[in-house]
Amino acid sequence: MPIATDPLAQDSASYARCIEVSKRIRWDIDRDVIRGRHFDLASKFLPDGLSLAHELPFLTPAQRLFYGQVQGRTYANMFGMIERYIGVKMLEVGRSHGFGDQTAFEALVRLTDEELKHQELFRRIERLAAEAMPPGYRFALDGNDVAAFVLGKCSWAVLALTCHIELFSQAHYRASIEGAAGLSDLFKDVFLFHWKEESQHAILDELEWVREDATLTPAARDAAVGELIELVGGVDSLLQVQARADAAYFRDVTGIGADHREAVESNTLRAYRWQYIVSGVLEPRFQKALGALTNDAQMARMQAALGPLIAYVGDCGEPALH
Repeated sequence: MPIATDPLAQDSASYARCIEVSKRIRWDIDRDVIRGRHFDLASKFLPDGLSLAHELPFLTPAQRLFYGQVQGRTYANMFGMIERYIGVKMLEVGRSHGFGDQTAFEALVRLTDEELKHQELFRRIERLAAEAMPPGYRFALDGNDVAAFVLGKCSWAVLALTCHIELFSQAHYRASIEGAAGLSDLFKDVFLFHWKEESQHAILDELEWVREDATLTPAARDAAVGELIELVGGVDSLLQVQARADAAYFRDVTGIGADHREAVESNTLRAYRWQYIVSGVLEPRFQKALGALTNDAQMARMQAALGPLIAYVGDCGEPALH
């Protein structure tokens, strides 16, 4: 006869494991990550499986290298921006444990502290990228405005989006960045150390998402799915803005011909939709978590909303993470 298990005890053990790992892998920006280094523009930042640089056959090798570096700079800035809202949300979620499970409370306080450290890391990386790269780059998105938009949605939707982000960041590192040849050692180390802590954050995100789901009525959950769809649409709007800015910067620096300009912008948007939306949607762990918390009709709504984005990305799919 199987022994019954207490879900609350299981959750508390999961929070405790996250604390143990957080203590064991704790790293410092200067001592462990940057270590006095600077960016070398002879090296790639993002592998082609993320930047989709290989999808533009008219680029010279030097242009292809720079194209991936522009995207890599934005990749770091995007995570720095995203983690602003995540830190605020997890501080809010942690308060609900304040007079209850102190292990869960500590785990979420540690997560918030780590997200603040990540923000500082990515600010440092932007300054190093600005020193190395030609002038004219512009990160067109405002972190406070984005955080206000995201945090205006219900907790279920925000936690779902957060879990999606934490999971795709891990997938990108494990499947693409970690084993890629020719990448900047500094850029690779940034996302190695980021991945180490994000691995625990994804566990906590999912625990809190499930915990929030348990408080919802069927009608509230149905509304929450609608707000998650709105968040995905909002993310896509941001990607369109930054893709235009990055394509313009790339064109200005390289002087690429007018006949290729539309292709560069379209491919940049395709890469960003792949990086920040579709690769996470296709991540099996996210699909399993979302499927466990929604019914067939709600999943159909999600699929209908995501369909045009997946179609736009096209064939790059999971095998492109290399």
